[in-house]
Parts: sequence; C-alpha cells; structure tokens
Amino acid sequence: MLTIPNKRLRAFLRVAIPFVLIPLIAIGGSFLLGGKRHLFLSVTVALAAVVLFLAGFERRQTGARRLVIAAVMIALCVVGRLVPFFKPVTAVTVITAVWLGGETGFLVGAFSALLSNFYFGQGPWTPFQMLAWGLIGLAAGFCAKPLKKSKALLLIFGVAAGLVFSLVMDVWTVLWYDDGFHLSLYLSAVVAALPHTILYAVSNFAFLWLFAKPFGEKLARIQLKYGI
Repeated sequence: MLTIPNKRLRAFLRVAIPFVLIPLIAIGGSFLLGGKRHLFLSVTVALAAVVLFLAGFERRQTGARRLVIAAVMIALCVVGRLVPFFKPVTAVTVITAVWLGGETGFLVGAFSALLSNFYFGQGPWTPFQMLAWGLIGLAAGFCAKPLKKSKALLLIFGVAAGLVFSLVMDVWTVLWYDDGFHLSLYLSAVVAALPHTILYAVSNFAFLWLFAKPFGEKLARIQLKYGI
C-alpha cells in the first residue's frame, strides 16, 4: 500500500483535501456541469478521499490494516442503508472515526455514499453526500478523545451530525433548484426537510445508544491486537 512520506505534505493534504478540494469539486461541479458528468465528479471525490486516507499514515503496514477494517465498515453502511427509515451510515461513520481516526472516517463516509448510490441511484447529489458524510467522519476523528470518554457527548454529536448532513444536502437542493445560492430559498428547503432531519437525527441517536459500545470495544481490540 502506498504512503506519503513527506510530513509537511501530509499535513497540507489533510487540510486542503476535505476543506478546499472536495467542496470545490462538489459545488464547482454543480455550477459548471449542472447534472452532467456527476459520476466523474463522484469518482474524483472518491480518489481525493483515498489520498486523504493515505496522508494520515506514515507506516505502510498500519495503513493497509486500517483499510481492511474500513472496507468492512463501508460494507456495513451500504447494507444498513437498505433498511427503511433507519439509515446507520452517519452513526457507523462516527464510530469508525472515533476509534480509527478522522481520515478513515472520511473514507468510510464518502465511499458509503458512492457505493450505496449504485443501488439508490447516482446523481449530482452524490458528491454532496460524500462530502457531508466525509466531513462528519473527519470531525468525529478530531473529537475522538472526549467522544470515547462520554456517551452523552457521543449521542449529542450523533444528533448534531444528522442535522449537519441535512444542512449540507439542502445546499445541493438550492443549487439544483436555481442557478445560484439564495438564502431565502435555502431556509425554505431547511424548513421543508425538517421532518426528515428530525427522523435522521433520532435514528443516529438510537443507533449510537445501542451499538457504539459493542462496536467500539471490538475496534479497540483490533487496534490492540494488530497495532493499528
């Protein structure tokens, strides 16, 4: 498995990719291409997520082992998204990031959106879903220490993550509806999506309440056993 040996380059990529490059791909692609070539944009975001993942590790063996676990978590997200009214993608992404790092969380969130949409349908919304779930994973990785110590904070984070995902997707709704971003239209979209946002936040709360501890314990054992 490839690694990025330069420490300064890794630090630059860990900021530039999630906060500059991928948002530019998603938003810029929406403006410049409209609904065209959305799969190309999604694959470009996926490649950027892989580079971000590689930027998080110095040792090749550690990154390769973590990638295997990330693949399992992605599979759980894809299968879980098929369950009606209960979409555990955000919760699984958060759990992954808390125990395996923000870059791994970003990878799991982004690829879960891309792969599951081969069933649900690819479109110009896919890069925004990848960005939203990816950033949620990255944020969970940054907050890993307090989230591990406090279940209450983890549950609050899960609810907030559901809200953030909806707010990001409402940006795409406005860009799709009109040529440009208008605050009044965005606020209308937020209000219209409120029932779905609440349901999504509640499902995150429930999944983390039930499964964060057993999933976390298993990931902690794997970390200890394989030196991840």
